[in-house]
Amino acid sequence: MIIPVFKGVDKAPNNTTVGLGRGASIAVKAAATSEGFSGKVGKSLSVWTKNCTVIFIGVGKKEILTHKIARDTGAKVLARLSKDLGSEIVVRFTSGWSPENMTAFAEGIMLRDYVFDKYQKNEDEEKHNGWKLECQAHERHLDYLTNSLKSASLVVTGVHLARDLANEPANRLYPEEFGRRALDWAEGKDNVEVEVWDYARLKKEGMEGVIAVGKGSIRKPCMVFFRLNPDQQKDQQVPCIVGKGITFDTGGISIKPTQGMWDMKYDMHGSATVFGLFQALWATGYEGRVNGITCMAENMPSAEAYRPGDVIDTYSGKTIEIFSTDAEGRNVLSDGLWKSAELNPSYIIDLATLTGACVVALGQEASGLWSNDDKLREKIHQAGNSVDELAWPMPLLPAFEKEMTSSKFADVRNGGKGRYGGANTAAAFLKQFIQDREDESGEKSAIPWAHLDIAGTAWNVDTNACVAHGGTGVHVRTLHHLITQG
Repeated sequence: MIIPVFKGVDKAPNNTTVGLGRGASIAVKAAATSEGFSGKVGKSLSVWTKNCTVIFIGVGKKEILTHKIARDTGAKVLARLSKDLGSEIVVRFTSGWSPENMTAFAEGIMLRDYVFDKYQKNEDEEKHNGWKLECQAHERHLDYLTNSLKSASLVVTGVHLARDLANEPANRLYPEEFGRRALDWAEGKDNVEVEVWDYARLKKEGMEGVIAVGKGSIRKPCMVFFRLNPDQQKDQQVPCIVGKGITFDTGGISIKPTQGMWDMKYDMHGSATVFGLFQALWATGYEGRVNGITCMAENMPSAEAYRPGDVIDTYSGKTIEIFSTDAEGRNVLSDGLWKSAELNPSYIIDLATLTGACVVALGQEASGLWSNDDKLREKIHQAGNSVDELAWPMPLLPAFEKEMTSSKFADVRNGGKGRYGGANTAAAFLKQFIQDREDESGEKSAIPWAHLDIAGTAWNVDTNACVAHGGTGVHVRTLHHLITQG
């Protein structure tokens, strides 16, 4: 039993010992008021009783408790639990807790309850199949808490799916395998459609940006289309989410050093987030129409691979001069972004582990956020804040666009002129593939679009209490909140 306690409590909160025997109640009440427990954030005190272990966990002062503190504390306390004592957890919320903070605390537990061990075998230890969680609170909060926890748990299934995909090794998850898993996921779901464009279809459609990146591998590229509730809102503009899906990135001919390559299986996390988002939207019963596109390729060096100095075609009709084959994500996204405009989107959001420069700028604390539309930028920023997945607004200046359109041989260049502002120039490159459209009065304007660079937030984030290792599933929750809450 986990009992979150505020700092400064001088006696056991009401209902702390309900259900415990007399002897256990005395011990637990004594522990709650002992000098050995301060109630500071993260500080804990455990009391062993015959029927259960009671853990007091501090969450700091009640007046300054935030969703982040509650969520992170829930995650951290789960990480400390021993599986030797069983798998049933009861969280008992006492006085002073808001339903929203209760939900955040429990959500932290759910998010942290994840492990990727499918390729590990330990005959001496039975695998732990996850925890069973029960939350207890005052009766007046139970209806809200029941509904909010159910919704949170369903969204978490999307986060965990995205993590699974990101953690898969590249020999197990390659472009066409990603497509196969998407088709399997859609099977039996009446309100979901998945379509996979294989290499032959990409050639037919002129998706040369994706093809150029993926043609050096024996694992050929593909494009996967996700459609939720495709029969609804047919006459309305709806969101389209686009993901970069490089299932392994060697850098191609511009090959990466060994030290910077081993974890490049996660370079498809943008596509993993798209897949996870559709799982979360479907699981929570979202009734609106949403489109998704994932641009899948493996970037390998070979006799077939594209080269620095090449000029490649794209689906848009624009040409790209290649300065580095390791700047491949923007090439595949050029096709996906142009295609997304044909789906009559209300807005387009792309997610990509795009640049190391973004990690230099923001570390692992926030994703970079660029947009051509102030309202969309602010909505994404607020959605990220609401679920503690920070998306930090970054500049999309004309100077960056000018730099990316200054090729002497093509319409766009895929590399900047120097090392500075690399995340900004990458966003400026993507903006060249966002189409204009006319409104009812004949006025032309760019489709609202935003770019999330998740290079720093998608993998092995030491400061993210809600994930132990590997892929984070970042922005599944952000985009679910944005789409469902507006």
